[in-house]
Amino acid sequence: MTADDSFGRLDDDDYPAYTMGRAADILGTTPGFLRAVGEARLITPLRSPGGHRRYSRYQLRVAARARELVDRGTPVEAACRIVILEDQLEEAQRINAEHRRAAASANPTAAA
Repeated sequence: MTADDSFGRLDDDDYPAYTMGRAADILGTTPGFLRAVGEARLITPLRSPGGHRRYSRYQLRVAARARELVDRGTPVEAACRIVILEDQLEEAQRINAEHRRAAASANPTAAA
């Protein structure tokens, strides 16, 4: 899973998503921060029919995690990489757990 695959989706949110200005207000930051996380390839803004950047609630949750790291002194680029790696780790752990459950149910005697 790459940043573009996981963070550019609408997820379960309804379209239209938040405009850049509204998204920045929700995060308590500036549109410049959202541009920076976009340049670091953490989130890819969705585009409205008019071509305006829009952000889903999922993307705002991801950007909020990066914002927490930046507020603690981590540079934006490094914070974005950390969030991407955390996402990849969570996905790997989820897949591992699914495989373990499937193996345990396929062979109940081996689990004991």
